[in-house]
Order: sequence, then C-alpha cells, then structure tokens
Amino acid sequence: MAEWWREAVVYQIYPRSFQDEDGDGVGDIAGIIRRLPHVASLGVDCIWISPIFTSPQDDMGYDVSDYTDIDPLFGTLDEFDQMLDAAHGLGLKVIVDQVLSHTSDRHAWFKESRASRDNAKADWYVWADPLPDGSPPTNWHSHFGGPAWEFDATRGQYYLHNFLASQPDLNFHNAQVQDAMLGVCKFWLDRGLDGFRLDTVNYYVHDQHLRSNPPAEARPQVMATDLYGMQDNIYNKSRPENVAFLQRLRHLTDQYADIMMVGEVGEMGEKSIRIMGEYTQGNDRLHMAYSFAMLGPDFTAGHFRSCIEGFQQGAPDGHPKWSFSNHDVTRHVSRWEDHAVDEDSMARLACAMLMSFEGTIGIFQGEELGQTETELVYDELTDPPALRFWPGVKGRDGCRTPMVWEQDAPNAGFSDGTPWLPVKAPQAARAVDAQSAANDSVLHFYRDAIAFRRANPALRRGSTEFHPLPEPFLAFTRQADGQKMTCIFNLSKNDRKLGLGGAATITGPHHAALGGATLTLPGNGFAYLTHDDDLSLSA
Repeated sequence: MAEWWREAVVYQIYPRSFQDEDGDGVGDIAGIIRRLPHVASLGVDCIWISPIFTSPQDDMGYDVSDYTDIDPLFGTLDEFDQMLDAAHGLGLKVIVDQVLSHTSDRHAWFKESRASRDNAKADWYVWADPLPDGSPPTNWHSHFGGPAWEFDATRGQYYLHNFLASQPDLNFHNAQVQDAMLGVCKFWLDRGLDGFRLDTVNYYVHDQHLRSNPPAEARPQVMATDLYGMQDNIYNKSRPENVAFLQRLRHLTDQYADIMMVGEVGEMGEKSIRIMGEYTQGNDRLHMAYSFAMLGPDFTAGHFRSCIEGFQQGAPDGHPKWSFSNHDVTRHVSRWEDHAVDEDSMARLACAMLMSFEGTIGIFQGEELGQTETELVYDELTDPPALRFWPGVKGRDGCRTPMVWEQDAPNAGFSDGTPWLPVKAPQAARAVDAQSAANDSVLHFYRDAIAFRRANPALRRGSTEFHPLPEPFLAFTRQADGQKMTCIFNLSKNDRKLGLGGAATITGPHHAALGGATLTLPGNGFAYLTHDDDLSLSA
C-alpha cells in the first residue's frame, strides 16, 4: 500500500526486554523472531526496534560504536536479515532506531578526532576551547546531569555531549559528517529496511557561534534534579539549519520504495507541536514526527485537544504520530493512575482514545497488556540518570522491565537466565498467556480496538472536528469516505451523562450506554457513535 505509514499502528520492541533465547538474561534478535506472531496477532502494521547496533551499552545502545553491524549481545547481521524476512512474511514493516546526533566515545571516528586538532576527523565532533577562566564554552546542560561539555586533556579542549560524557555529539556543520550518516542510512535501506525512527531528531545541529542559552520561563522541571529544563534551549538544539539535513535524508529515502521516517522531537509543550509541524510540512522533510507532548502527566481533555489542534493549525500538510508510552517515560497506566477507576479501566480508555486520534499511532511493548510501571530498588537499577541522582530520579528502568509471556514460568517466560532487570509479580500477573485465555482482557481489547480502527475509514484517515464540551469530556467527530463517527471519552473516575442532539448508534468497543437522547458514560467510559447527520452534544 502506498504511504502505508499514514494509517499505521506501530509497535515498539525494546530488544533487551522482549525475549531472551540464548539464556544470558538479555533479549535478542532470535527472541524477536520467536515472538513476532504475537505482534502480528495484534493487527499492527509495523515494528520499531530500539537500537541493536554495536555499542558498549553505556546508554542501552543509544551510544553506537559501529553503525553497520549488530551488537553480539543481540545477534548477527544474518539474524537481522532473518528477522526482516520473518516480519515481512507476517505482513509487518520494520523500522529501526537511528541515533545520528551522537556516537559512543569508543567509536573509531571519535578516537581519531580526539587524538589531535589536525587529523582527518578533527572537526567531526563539536570541539571548543575553554573560556579564559577554564570553564566550559557555554552554559548548556546535559540531559543526564552536569554541563554538556567534557574536557579532553589530549586536545586541551571541551567536546559537546547532550547526554552522557561517553556520547559525544557529531558536528553536523561538517558536510563529511552528514555524508557519513547518509551512508549509514543507505546501508540499512539496501538491506530491505522500511525506514527509521530518528532519535533526538532536533539535536543534530548546534549553534555554530556557541551562544549560551537564556533562562526558561517558569515551568516544571522534567526530573527533580534536571537543570536542563531551567534553560530555554534555543542554541543547543532545534536550530533552523537542522531542516536542511532532514531534506537530504528525505531525498535519500525517496530513492527507495515507500520508506518512512519518524522523528523524535525532544521538546515539551507548545514548542514540541510547532517543531513537529515544521519538520513534517510539505513532502521534502520527515514523513512524520512525534514529541513528548502526550508522554507526560497531563491528562485533561484540554491538553489532548490542544496537542491535536496545535498540529492541525501548525502543519496542515504535515503528519503526526501519537503515543502515550515508550521506553523513556513512566508507563501511562501508572502515570495517569490518579484519574483511573482501576488499572484495566485506564488501559482500555487510553487505547480507545489513541486508536481514535488522527495520524499514525504508536504503542510500546506490554502496553497491549495494560502493563504497569515496575517498582525497583537502587540495587536493581541500570539507568545512568537514576544511578546518579537516586532517589530524586527513579529513571527509566521501571518501564523497561521484561515482557511477560507465561504467567507461571520462571521470569514469566522471558528468559531461562537471570534477567537484566527483574520480572516482578504485579507485572507477571499480566502475562500474554493469561490474557489470551480471558476474553475480557486488556489484550483482547487492544486487538478489537486496532481491528475497529482498521475497519473504519473515519478513524484511519478522517478529518477531526472537536466538540466544545467542558472537562472531563473529550469529544470529536471524524469523517471520511461518507462515514461520520463521533468519539466521546470520560477522563474522570465519576459517572457522567451527555445529551445527544440527533440520532446516533453506539458501535465498536465501548464502555457506555445509550438510552434515548442520553449517553451514560461510567468512570473512564467511552463510546464511538455513528450517525448520518450532524450530531450535537450537551453536558
């Protein structure tokens, strides 16, 4: 199907935690191959695989030391090709993470770059002299704590790292660097890959004049010790020159049949929606983008509406991807627990909402089980920010614990060895086999909701018009190909009623009752209504 990605549901696989086949406690490519039938059974269109390239694993593969080989922890290039064939055989597209903004400090490029100031790759990374007092060149912060600059005694200069000091940033002002990264992408496209998830896509280009950032307007910090959010990060990322490289990437992918690129925009709030629009407008940039706009604590109708309408207004010809969870944030069933009747009710409500949104949809492994965040103690942690700032920062390990397949098996069927992160009882209770055997499970709901989205053109590709209802109601009408469907969600724990002005019928998965002209929505209730004429709603 041409431009398959526009209507796709994308399933994120975090390889370390999906399925371990060799017993070392870490998931691998062979494990992905084994469990692909489960993914296909959900009715999704594509899998996104988090990094599996050669890496010292300081940041779980987001520190690449060889872009054109598979880390032995996960398998081999031959196994990657087998996985690609297996996925395609099941009708699944495959995209992988490409971490282009930075490498590992053990990459051959960086080893050469740091050796001197006049070697062939001396300018491949962002190097700068100390200020006269020896302090870093700018006030920029690292996401993982401390300055974004590390002093190197060999060159007598600082190098830039937006994350760990072992993740030096590449210098995208250097055309050779851009050419090298395009070559990396071509290598994987030539192997038959269907596209890329581009990590930190707005971080490629830094301010060449090395200007310091101004302070941010008052806003909550992302983490208890995160100084990054105290600046308006206008010089260290989201630079206007970034777009030119995205255009070069798009030119490359357009040479292949129906490739998709989705960029991760590392921003929050209104700014994230604006950049998503900028990066996807027209047909010469990214195919789509997503941000952290829906990955935070906000759970109000106004918030979700502002995200969607903000994108509609900012990029009328662009394309969004919406997700509620991924490997970087607390799982949404736990994140929004204050608004939930119970965990399963929140899982179903969130799924029903997500499958009704205009754009491409992303779900994170375990989300289809209504999986919750795992509570960990310090000795169980692996995530660098958590190890450094515990207990102020709990880190990302809680959402990365292994997938649970068999409720009563050791480690819930994930591994015969000792898992890299523990499998605990609350998570094991949500195993695939137990939910497959229960017709009213969250797993079956996800399958039904995805199938319902696929079967209805209004949900796959319809336009969206919101209804002006007060909190806690989120309601909008989508229409395409002569079909009108109004989607209504109660974002509270309390029962609510809506008056309907017009004839309508409840269809598909729902948690509501229609009596005459009144729609009753229990706490966390929802309904899809089909109707021929316009439908008005009153609270």
